[in-house]
Amino acid sequence: MPSLTVENYLKTVLQICIEADSEWASTGQIATALNVSPGTVTSMLKTLSDSSLANYKPYSGVKLTKQGRMLAVRMLRRHRLLELFLVRTLELTWDQVHDEAERMEHAVSDELIDRIDEYLERPQVDPHGDPIPSADGTLTGEDYGLPLSDTDMGDTVRIIRVRNQQPEFLRYLADNGMALGAVGTVQENSDAGDIVAVQMQEKLVTLGQAAAEMLYVERVSDE
Repeated sequence: MPSLTVENYLKTVLQICIEADSEWASTGQIATALNVSPGTVTSMLKTLSDSSLANYKPYSGVKLTKQGRMLAVRMLRRHRLLELFLVRTLELTWDQVHDEAERMEHAVSDELIDRIDEYLERPQVDPHGDPIPSADGTLTGEDYGLPLSDTDMGDTVRIIRVRNQQPEFLRYLADNGMALGAVGTVQENSDAGDIVAVQMQEKLVTLGQAAAEMLYVERVSDE
């Protein structure tokens, strides 16, 4: 059985590759994501390569093998289903579930995950709008939605996904009425001013461009 550390690295590499739309993840990207030194990452990438879970090239980074990707997708499925389970059954908020799911995903069995999936009626997305891989390892829908930063003034949009899942950011969104499914109208989108302003019911919410890039929406008819 792969160790907890191996599973974490594989899942992290997969997520980096998805975000960058690339087959390769660099040592620096992995070090930043896991908050460890580049030297520590290099050592683990060599271990993954020796275990046939990834192909490692110095100065280029790492690419998951078919076996490594299957395991990474399996861990991603566990994580996202557990997050949703904690929200729906224990009523944890979306900013509380990540760390709990991180701990639980390594301990639960595939059988329990399948039961959770059935109990939740085969959900398509987790509490942050991220697609949940299917039981056969199929991962689709990672590119859906439009970054809020790419919208135009006057657009009416519905929030469907949050890519930045830091608890502070999620709490800020929730406190300002920007939960999944919430609808608002873009009042301003200025690269020069580095802001995107959205009218959410009675509140005008202002985000920096970098934050708006992490909030995914779909355009809808005026409501």
